[in-house]
Amino acid sequence: MTNRPDKHDPASVAFATWAVHGGNHVDAGTGAVRAPLIMANSYALPEDPASMDWSATDVLTYTRNGGANQEALERKLAAMDGAEAAACFATGVAALHAVFFTLLKSGDHVVVSNVTYEAVWRLFAELLPERYGIEATFVDVGDLDAVRAAVRPNTKLVHVETIANPTTKVADVRAITDIAHAAGALLTVDGTFTPPPFYRPLQDGADLVVHSLTKYINGHGDAMGGAVIGSTELVERIRHDALVDVGGVISPFNAWMIMRGSVTLPLRLQRHLASAEKVAAFLDSDPRIAFVEYPGLASHVQHELAVRQFGGRGYGAMMAFAVDGDSDSQNRFVSNLRVITSAVSLGHDETLIVHVGPDARGGSESYPESFLTYGHLRLSVGLEDPDDLIADIRAALDHTELTGSPNAGS
Repeated sequence: MTNRPDKHDPASVAFATWAVHGGNHVDAGTGAVRAPLIMANSYALPEDPASMDWSATDVLTYTRNGGANQEALERKLAAMDGAEAAACFATGVAALHAVFFTLLKSGDHVVVSNVTYEAVWRLFAELLPERYGIEATFVDVGDLDAVRAAVRPNTKLVHVETIANPTTKVADVRAITDIAHAAGALLTVDGTFTPPPFYRPLQDGADLVVHSLTKYINGHGDAMGGAVIGSTELVERIRHDALVDVGGVISPFNAWMIMRGSVTLPLRLQRHLASAEKVAAFLDSDPRIAFVEYPGLASHVQHELAVRQFGGRGYGAMMAFAVDGDSDSQNRFVSNLRVITSAVSLGHDETLIVHVGPDARGGSESYPESFLTYGHLRLSVGLEDPDDLIADIRAALDHTELTGSPNAGS
């Protein structure tokens, strides 16, 4: 007898099927085949609530503790990443903070990638050390010996990004997991640039993966959220300490919107990844481009690691590059684009670009020399026809007077 697929059982169906049906249910009240948006703050109490735990999350009582739409999204996300549990927050940064707030205490030490999201950089460079006595060492995660050397007896956590923002440095999750676990520490991974089914860090040994749901998983630039995904033991600690009692819960509307957007995630990722490879190859071939950082290019310092770790599924849809000119040249180039939108964020349906000057380092003291010379343009490749994106870039280059090059006179 063949195995019978069940749309409510993620183990019995393919990822694309779970993306459509996961977390959804027929509404008992109306018979609607799509779980409705439930905006209530409160849920009906039992007849005798005197002995209730008012911080409990296993029964719906108050939306700060958890709501119906949040629960549905969490079930879906946990299975998508191959995990036991998930907890959803108002933003990706709220999810990151929740992990650090829950798992660390005064006197603990953390090893952090020296290229990381700006909010994470400030948390570990300023806020957590100054206010709570938590120490952090920033390290080049591409240098495994340096990672080992950074570990101390009181190291409790190692935190990396699968593909670093914005340099596109790739973290060897399996190797770093081994280093962290050998020291008795946990490995947490920001997987925002590499959502499932593209890559699942938990399968390579990471203890927790964090996503900004605002980006690829929602995918349409119209809802914010974050998720922490991993074992039930770790996720429930984070839920109780940092969601219930700090209150960074996702709104029912945003949870409902992200559920809706996540249905097309596997289809969107196929287009994102394929188009990004074409755009990166064009940029790499044009002599007016000073540099391109994209893991799919053979010239990328960690291309072989990216091939091995991501298994040929793709290399992400984010890249950094610069035109051969000064900051004014970068700005003129962006202003000449007619299809690509100048705006922050990433993972949207539309292609986004942002110019960051050479002195604006964001969450890093360790940008490559090319970033410090030219600044960079961070490009998030969207769902438009890649030929239109390439034509837009080519036309913008044609209409940009590339003067004031940092290389002028060299």
